[in-house]
Amino acid sequence: MRTIVRAGTVSILVMAFTAAWGAGDAAAPAVIWSDPGSARRDLFYGPGGKADQPHGPFTFEKEDLDGTNPKFVVRDADGVKWKVKLGLEARPETVATRLVWAVGYYATEDYFLRDMKVKGMPVKLHRGQKLVEPGGVVHNVRLKREPKDEKKLGNWAWDHDVFTGSREWNGLRVMMAVMNNWDLKDVNNAIYQIDSKRIFLVSDLGATFGTAGRSWPRQRSKDNLYTYSQSKFIRRTTAQMVDFATPARPKWVFLVNPKEYLSRVHLEHLGKNVPRADARWIGQLLSRLSSAQIHDAFRAGGYSPEEIAAFSRILQARIAALTDL
Repeated sequence: MRTIVRAGTVSILVMAFTAAWGAGDAAAPAVIWSDPGSARRDLFYGPGGKADQPHGPFTFEKEDLDGTNPKFVVRDADGVKWKVKLGLEARPETVATRLVWAVGYYATEDYFLRDMKVKGMPVKLHRGQKLVEPGGVVHNVRLKREPKDEKKLGNWAWDHDVFTGSREWNGLRVMMAVMNNWDLKDVNNAIYQIDSKRIFLVSDLGATFGTAGRSWPRQRSKDNLYTYSQSKFIRRTTAQMVDFATPARPKWVFLVNPKEYLSRVHLEHLGKNVPRADARWIGQLLSRLSSAQIHDAFRAGGYSPEEIAAFSRILQARIAALTDL
């Protein structure tokens, strides 16, 4: 069966719980991580593999107005629905899904296309119209698979879920810091019902590979090699704990929008007080990846050879810092 979220296949971490997270079987086991095993994973095609990649031609279905980034839904030649994301988050999100999946966390089936033509594109979209060329042509887009056989139950909260405090929960926090994912609002986390399990994952990984926190101008905060290279990774260590720099406090300029500022300022604690052993554990899982695999993850996001080499060096330096803890 095809799935929108995939992890490993060995030694699945399962925690039974009875709290009513949305619809479905309230007693279904909850799963956040699976042992990725020793098999070499294909980080170019990612969780969906080569077989599940989208095939054109594509036909417009509807616009998606959730979130802040321009998105719309298309149907491909095989009848599969895909959510298309335009803008700054398309490239980094494609890479990020592959990296979290590589160490055993669940991830959506994402693919990146440099060029895409969509039949039936509306004359005007509510968002992202300037990114659409005549004839329904768009560039640098992320496609997320939307299969029929999986049900989204709702969202989960970082501080109030069945996994809070576990090694796997701490490891996921470390992964967010590794990639500088500062947008850790609970609305970006999802729960899916798949067979008899409830799968917990971070469903929006677009605010990655830029600054450690929301910044201005927007172009610096995501998919920015310079700001990613200049950002601090580990802020402080003690004998037992590690504090990461991501997610950082929003820049003062966002005080002009108090609601936006307050929605993020409390997220800073998610990068703090991570047990050294749990951070080292993630570093050891990441250290299994070869340079070729890491390069493949960035290559899947449409990066140039020069960008691939530079981003990979930074990532590998961060992995080394974790294994040295």
